[in-house]
Amino acid sequence: MASHLTTALGKPPRHVRAATMMGLRWLAIGGQLLAVLVTAFGLRFTLPLVLCLLVIAASVALNIVLRLKVPLTHRFEDQDATLLLAYDIVQLTLLLYLTGGLGNPFSMLFLGPLMISAVSLSPSRTLLLGLLTGAAATLLVRVHQPLPWMPGQHLDMPPVFSLGTWMAVVIGAGFVGLYASRVAEEARQLADALAATELVLAREQHLTQLDGLAAAAAHELGTPLATITLVIKELMRGAAQPGGLEPQVLRDDLALLDQESSRCRVILGKLTSLNDEKDGPLERMALSHLIEEVISPHRHFGVALSVVREGQGGEPVCARNPGLLYGLGNLVENAIDYARAGVVIESRWDASNVGVTITDDGPGFSPDVLARLGEPYLSSKGQDRRAKTEDGSGLGLGLFIAKTLLERSGASLDIRNASAPATGAIVAIDWPREAFERDGALPTPTGRYVALQALQGL
Repeated sequence: MASHLTTALGKPPRHVRAATMMGLRWLAIGGQLLAVLVTAFGLRFTLPLVLCLLVIAASVALNIVLRLKVPLTHRFEDQDATLLLAYDIVQLTLLLYLTGGLGNPFSMLFLGPLMISAVSLSPSRTLLLGLLTGAAATLLVRVHQPLPWMPGQHLDMPPVFSLGTWMAVVIGAGFVGLYASRVAEEARQLADALAATELVLAREQHLTQLDGLAAAAAHELGTPLATITLVIKELMRGAAQPGGLEPQVLRDDLALLDQESSRCRVILGKLTSLNDEKDGPLERMALSHLIEEVISPHRHFGVALSVVREGQGGEPVCARNPGLLYGLGNLVENAIDYARAGVVIESRWDASNVGVTITDDGPGFSPDVLARLGEPYLSSKGQDRRAKTEDGSGLGLGLFIAKTLLERSGASLDIRNASAPATGAIVAIDWPREAFERDGALPTPTGRYVALQALQGL
């Protein structure tokens, strides 16, 4: 059981989704723009309107660039997420500098980026952002433009008020960072505990299967043991007769005993056949064999399947794993579902990378579906699908499971449409060669995989 508890659970999880980060920034942009416009045109207070709008426009430009460059389902690494949150702090600092510094009541928005970091990123990253927030608040105490106020009037906040606001921001940042980090860490520990529980349950399922196999083996052992008993009785009866047994008869009986005892060993050997961690000669397969096993069940759908191989050096060899076969098989099946005439599966490799590209000549993904591919319960069912025509198919669970399993193996997926005038969808899967060929790089299915596979059939 210890070996199961130490099983690698795949790549370390990445945290903040691009859709979440950009959505929160659009919300902040809307709030900032509303506050500036109401102050300038509703209250008619004096403020540097053009400069404020330029600062807000910078965030708009950043969000547009991210939307064009990064899929909505992408999850930022810690370093990238930290830089984006640091930008939000700096952008808010510039806006507060133009509108009164810490005298502006919106200075409490400093806690927003820090809260996101505390929940999603490591404590060291949160500490860096907390220090940046403290430095920005300290700077705004001494350096800032006048607080927007009625034309012809100037409002100076007392130093004690500015000091109190500074203390509120700094103490609030510390409290939010510590409290939110603690809550997020407890949630992560709970998730790890659930994952460990899944591994234990998988081990228990193994033992349950072993019980059934033992009963079947006991039933099978009845025949050879009965033969052995009969032969022994014949030998004993022959030995009791005068002159004993003839040499040829004795040799035949001994050969039969040896044969039946070997059969008993084979039956008993089945009791250990559930050990998934054995790596026999059939548990390793070349990339070309992997592709052939994936596509062979799909050759009867009336779609031409073409396989293209291109590589430098020896062909990579991977561990045989149901998760990998399921992930690639689901992507091939989706391509066949929507292809008009053919699907091309291209495998390529070199000294450092291994890749598989699946291309079909169908209509491709619609823009709204393409932006959310890889999310569960995303309906993309069409009327002309070949493999899945029952009600309820096309919920996106199959693609979600396939994407998850392949990413656990170390792969990265690029899903896009073909460039005009060509039509169709392109799914490119790429592994570092070391991860593709590493023993155990492809995790065996756990209870979560089985549950997801069952959900895919809903």
